Amino acid sequence: MRRILKAMVSFGLLGWLALSLGKAIDTASASVTSEPHSLLADHSVSHVQATSNMRPWAVTNTSLLTTYFPILLKPPSPKPLPPPVPYMATPPINFTAVRAELQLQGLDLAFNKIGFHTGYGGNIEGLDEWMTALDAAGVPIFLKSADNAEPLFWAQQLWQQSGVPHILIFRRTGPEYDVPDYDLPPQQAAAQHWALHKAAWPPELDPALVWIETVNEVDKNRSAWLAEFALETARLALTDGYKWAAFGWSGGEPEPYHWEIPEMREFLRLAGDHPDQLAIALHEYSFDVNDIGRWYPHLVGRFQALFQVCDAYNIKRPSVLITEWGWEATHVPPPEAALQHMMWAAWLYAAYPQVKGAAIWYLGHGFGGIADEAQQLLAPVTEYSLSHYFAYTPGVGTVDPSLFTPE
Repeated sequence: MRRILKAMVSFGLLGWLALSLGKAIDTASASVTSEPHSLLADHSVSHVQATSNMRPWAVTNTSLLTTYFPILLKPPSPKPLPPPVPYMATPPINFTAVRAELQLQGLDLAFNKIGFHTGYGGNIEGLDEWMTALDAAGVPIFLKSADNAEPLFWAQQLWQQSGVPHILIFRRTGPEYDVPDYDLPPQQAAAQHWALHKAAWPPELDPALVWIETVNEVDKNRSAWLAEFALETARLALTDGYKWAAFGWSGGEPEPYHWEIPEMREFLRLAGDHPDQLAIALHEYSFDVNDIGRWYPHLVGRFQALFQVCDAYNIKRPSVLITEWGWEATHVPPPEAALQHMMWAAWLYAAYPQVKGAAIWYLGHGFGGIADEAQQLLAPVTEYSLSHYFAYTPGVGTVDPSLFTPE
């Protein structure tokens, strides 16, 4: 028995040493860059009936993923699932029939999940047409609005009439709303912050349909405190019948190891058990108007690190809402280039049903007048969403970001 115990202790020490060494190596290699690329402009394929024509998207760059979890202590993983296959067809498309056909082949249907972020002011000309057109076609929209509940109320009415399950997010902004009081114990801060946001919830919005996002770009260096805060807020949201999205991490945050701490794993387990009521809110930006895949997967595509940690600890992957998405704070590319960038990201997100969508920043006021540039994307995004879709393989496979590296 002593020999067995001694061996077990030795193995645990070896595992710890391997983990420490692995993290040191990963930290040293975490800074990477990618060359400028043309983003999959010519890889869409026409809608066809035969399974044999359903080919995966060509990917030539197979750079390795940085890992942040204990490899030696991790149970064997399944292989990666094949990447989704993109299709295009002339609208109107009978998506109900398409889904049924794909399911007969062991596949499923994914739409373009990239929508818009709006607020007060700015330029929303065409937003109503985007919502109405997608709803009529049976395509869910992804829409976030800060402070202004009116666009969400329009979308909520469409949903109630059509039954199309749109993804809608509301956030109240302001210093007192953006972050909790870090000086309080996390449970007390959660109760205080939740009461503040509940009091400011627009009464015309149905909390059973519209997500509430209560924090924005929190301090990643307080990850343990934030995890306890999130756990308590989640319990309050579940009790009160709200759909709550946690954190609102800034682009490029948090660090992958922040998902691994015990407090965070406890929250992730609760979120994974309630995917229709709890979600992780992330921001994914490339910080380069010319390159949406810059530093992939450390900026856009960073959500995959969360799923890797969940898989390593046998936690169900939680729902993810990318509540800010795009390039820079004050600019988006011209429509043609932006659409090519978006096509790659839409393909990536289609591989993960837990990712509910991403909101292009920004149709609201301020930020250098970015709304006038973002508004020009409404028409092409509408057209793309109505004429393109993806066939993906259901299930959970190993997360392999190299399968989606931009060309």
